[in-house]
Amino acid sequence: MAYPALASRRFAGPLSPDQFRFFALLIALAVLLSSFALPVRADEQRGNLPDFTALVKSAAPAVVNISTTREESAGPGMNQQQIPEIFRHFFGDQMPPGFGPRGPQRPGGRTLSSLGSGFIISPDGYILTNAHVVDGADNVTVRLNDRRELDAEVVGTDRKTDVALIKVDANDLPTLDIGNSDNLEVGEWVAAIGSPFGFDHSVTAGIVSAINRTLPTDTYVPFIQTDVAINPGNSGGPLFNLDGQVVGINSQIFTRSGGFMGVSFAIPINVAMDIADQLRDNGQVQRGWLGVVIQPVSDDLADSFGLDRARGALIAEVAPDSPAAQAGLQAGDIILRAGDTDIDSSEMLPRVIGRLSPGDSIDLRVQRDGSERTISLEVGQWPESEQPGDAGSSVGNESGRLGVAVSELTADQRQQLEIDSGVLVRQVAPDSAAERAGLQPGDVIVTLAGQSIDSAATLHKVVEGLESDHPVPMRVNRDGTTLFVALRLGDAGK
Repeated sequence: MAYPALASRRFAGPLSPDQFRFFALLIALAVLLSSFALPVRADEQRGNLPDFTALVKSAAPAVVNISTTREESAGPGMNQQQIPEIFRHFFGDQMPPGFGPRGPQRPGGRTLSSLGSGFIISPDGYILTNAHVVDGADNVTVRLNDRRELDAEVVGTDRKTDVALIKVDANDLPTLDIGNSDNLEVGEWVAAIGSPFGFDHSVTAGIVSAINRTLPTDTYVPFIQTDVAINPGNSGGPLFNLDGQVVGINSQIFTRSGGFMGVSFAIPINVAMDIADQLRDNGQVQRGWLGVVIQPVSDDLADSFGLDRARGALIAEVAPDSPAAQAGLQAGDIILRAGDTDIDSSEMLPRVIGRLSPGDSIDLRVQRDGSERTISLEVGQWPESEQPGDAGSSVGNESGRLGVAVSELTADQRQQLEIDSGVLVRQVAPDSAAERAGLQPGDVIVTLAGQSIDSAATLHKVVEGLESDHPVPMRVNRDGTTLFVALRLGDAGK
């Protein structure tokens, strides 16, 4: 109790000269120390965050803006009122690639324009971008960092991986350093350069959120998931690591609003460069083909087949006269290993087989009837027209509106189900219109909105003509029983 009394007496009156000098010295010392401490704390904060300035200065000259035009006849599609209000003033009459269905019905058709990004991979003018950026374009124009505009030729596109190779007539162009996407780790910093909404050379950054992501209708791409802000116009642009190396091509976003929501996907550069090499050398991509329909192995299935855990790719169907059939693979076999790769999940098998060239041999480690065996086979050439039995294949990318991957029925399937036409549902995207309607893998879509569905192309055409948020009847054959479901389409984007 002595301390408060002493304090009360000590500061009750005016300060003495000695006390004043003492407190002045303390204040001066505090100011002096703060002048040293603040820069140290700022430096420490800067040291904990990546600095992208050098990367941008070095890489920006090799990133390009891509604009396309195409003539389109009148048809149903999206009008200005269907675009979210916040984006409308960016577009005018331009619709960015991947942003929903194409324009409104207008007599006599119209010229459609779109914007995207790309990057130069060789001094003589080869440029990588997304297939959906240039798909169907009548004219492709590339604007370089120095503002030159050059006409581009589409060397080739691959829709399965959404990779396209184009070329401009120029020499001594700046190029980017190509990295190794196999070395990416979750949590690693990455940056994107592109042209969102036409704003050239916009830079965004974030981290790798996940690797080897499989999307419902993109079986052949082990996507890189990031939280880098990607918007319409970024498609086809490069994704960089902190060393300034390209590790991916920005391709898609998951969105419920039409804009960025924190989840974006990039095609690994290792996959893209393999595709680019084939397009440059052959003008097309050749893939290995087994001829099997596969499905995941659940815990219950693993237990029923005598597996120690859920792993592998379960063969549900073998296409007649396919490489798999000729090698003796059977429905019910579980592929546990392909070559040197353990098949931990079913989506890994199409990636392994798809990277092989027709004629390549591979050893498959298979479990059958509770015991393992090795089956060697020579992979075939991917059929020109897809058919059931394509390992992990999907026909008809409806992920934007319907949310299913489908394939045509074989003659045997039509006879077995006693139906004349229909398409088989292979995959259903989570939280999609198809899932909300109750569609399941294995269902056969027979009619939609009163129209017979005889192919994936017909399904795509009918879906594109439907209005959003208006229920339409869909007739489905499920396990030999016919039923109707009410389908209500919503808006989704890439």
